[in-house]
Amino acid sequence: MPALSRQQLTVLVLLTLVWGLNWPVLKLGVQGFPPFTFRAVSLLLGLPLLGLAVRTQKLPLGLPRALWGQVLWLGLFNAVLWHALIISAVPMLSSGRAAILGYTMPIFSALLGALFFHDRLPARGWAGVAAAAAGVLLLLWNEMASMGGRPLGVALMLAAAAAWALGTRLLRRSRLDVPTLTLTFWMMAEATVAVCVLGLLFERDQWRLPGAGVTWAIVYNAALAIGFAQTAWFYLARSLPPLASTLSVMMIPVLGVFSGALWLGEQLHWQDWTAVVLMTAAIASVLWPTAPVRPAA
Repeated sequence: MPALSRQQLTVLVLLTLVWGLNWPVLKLGVQGFPPFTFRAVSLLLGLPLLGLAVRTQKLPLGLPRALWGQVLWLGLFNAVLWHALIISAVPMLSSGRAAILGYTMPIFSALLGALFFHDRLPARGWAGVAAAAAGVLLLLWNEMASMGGRPLGVALMLAAAAAWALGTRLLRRSRLDVPTLTLTFWMMAEATVAVCVLGLLFERDQWRLPGAGVTWAIVYNAALAIGFAQTAWFYLARSLPPLASTLSVMMIPVLGVFSGALWLGEQLHWQDWTAVVLMTAAIASVLWPTAPVRPAA
């Protein structure tokens, strides 16, 4: 583990807390309030904060016209599908289960890399994929068996994780001469437009003023989960090796599970506890760096 400065460690801890606690916040926000509308308002308020971060770092905000098509394609998988699918699934699942399923993204990324991008997946990687699959099956089985279970929510969260994984793969393979934060702003802008259109098409008859709890959840999402966390993520991605961000990714769903149980009173079954262990082991097996190979004497 490389040495972290005090500033880097502080940002890493804050990012993990913000994104981990955001899962019960999302659940609170969509209880009795239209989900697409909730996400649309959060994005509309958070996007200017991302723009301010771009300007504060004196980065260009504009995009060359020749890159618009590529940015739209990347934004579809990295932002549009993720935001639209998770906010559709959260009302159907507990916040903890949504967090676990959403952060199967590294597993999908490893599978896509092995199957379509000619990456070699080591034995421990395949063991991680098997552990993740077992965790998903546990959650899906409990959803199917319980009264009022919503397997559709599980499918939507897995689709969101797969879309995010593919988007990350495409983003890493792209050769866009654009600052990462600028690219993030425009992908989030695309997601904002898409979710606003979904809210207009499907929830217009449900529009009303949000209550105090929903308003607080919107502010949290706009200022912290979008405005702060997106900027913090790319700061860490540029200034730290992958191991540091890996630790954050591994802890976010675990924090989401236990914060949902403590805050919202969500009941944890043995399937949830087992899925937490399996998912954490799976993500660690895929992302934890291998030891360097020593040259032969």
